Amino acid sequence: MAFKLKGVHVPHNKNTANMPPVRMTNVKTVTLPTVMHIGAPAVPVVKSGDKVFVGTLVAEQNGFVSSPVYSSVSGTVKSVSEVLLSNGSNSPAVIIESDGEMTADPNITAPKIESLADLSACLKQSGIVGLGGAGFPTYVKFGTAEKPLNIEYLVVNGAECEPYITSDSVTMVQNTQDIKFALEMLTKYFNIKNVVIGIEKNKPEAIKSMKSIKLQNASVEVKVLPSAYPQGGEKVLVYNTTGRIIPMGKLPIDVGCVVCNSTTVASIGKYLKTGMPLVEKCVTVDGGAVATPQNVIVPIGTPLKDVFEFCGGFKTEPKKVLYGGPMMGISVPSLDMPILKNTNAILAFDEKESTPPKTTACIKCGACINNCPFGIDPPAIAKALKTGDYAAMEKAGAELCMECGCCSFVCPAKRPIVQNNKLAKAALKDYKWKEKK
Repeated sequence: MAFKLKGVHVPHNKNTANMPPVRMTNVKTVTLPTVMHIGAPAVPVVKSGDKVFVGTLVAEQNGFVSSPVYSSVSGTVKSVSEVLLSNGSNSPAVIIESDGEMTADPNITAPKIESLADLSACLKQSGIVGLGGAGFPTYVKFGTAEKPLNIEYLVVNGAECEPYITSDSVTMVQNTQDIKFALEMLTKYFNIKNVVIGIEKNKPEAIKSMKSIKLQNASVEVKVLPSAYPQGGEKVLVYNTTGRIIPMGKLPIDVGCVVCNSTTVASIGKYLKTGMPLVEKCVTVDGGAVATPQNVIVPIGTPLKDVFEFCGGFKTEPKKVLYGGPMMGISVPSLDMPILKNTNAILAFDEKESTPPKTTACIKCGACINNCPFGIDPPAIAKALKTGDYAAMEKAGAELCMECGCCSFVCPAKRPIVQNNKLAKAALKDYKWKEKK
């Protein structure tokens, strides 16, 4: 490789690393937003009073980049109404009152895969999206049977570099055979010859499990990566596993790669074996306010307050609760918010953990630039944002920022650097959109 991508060393805090997931029971109500993925919202196909089962379709795919939603409990549709999401947007949602039985839909059967068309249709119907990040519909990444993509490498993201989160690594250990089956089918029908599984070296059990996988149709290499954040960032991972560089504005497929989170791959394997679509998630529940941190298998749509209660509630009042990890996670406005398809962790922090340090003036040390994986210039971005200089924002690399937060983490002045970068990206995107019009 020509150069080494930078990053930072964050505290691991992998408190639940050796805890096999516990299945949550007695869910009373689930709220299923039709927007749990990048792309067009799914369209509800049920109404108030309808009887549903685990795996019943409740919202159908709407357009090419979209994903269906399935009931995660058996029971009765309480309502179809709008709910507020943590990003401030509203989404139609199907709210279901559970009957406590968790009865599977009687129409569900294991799919029969005999062709690329069969597999492509299955991925589309599964409801599976990127389960470790933005929630991009998985089937879109692989193309269609009519237009299959030229995939040289299938890169499995098992890095899990965020502090606290261990749901991916325990999935790799507990669901190895599901991952193997999915890889067999994907490599066979999409004609992929190389599988690379990237895992940080601080996950020995996951490394051992993935090294046991042997495929008939492709080579499998487990790349043991340094424990450095943001090792799981898509562009960082592709470079560190294949040596290929994804240019700004391009996707992994532009350099012959498809990246799938390890839990995404396990979910594909489970669906192909059973026909049960994506209805549950393995979620890490942790943070200083949580009484009993653990990994929990949760029906999608379960309110966060019920998941925390299942983990013994709070030992101290939480001052901040996040979807995801402390580096890139999103703060939730209410514990009534539901577990989403791409929720890999919920963290509840006490007052000491969640009180931000005092911000002081920038001392021009350059740490933010030196530790950015892509070497962008946050101070120049902040200055350009303040003055409305869009050309300077672009030159400083605002669009390249993946919002990993390395800059804010290393800043001795505790400046809101990544927040400024996000605002600049949004402003630059809006400016370019208006210019095109």
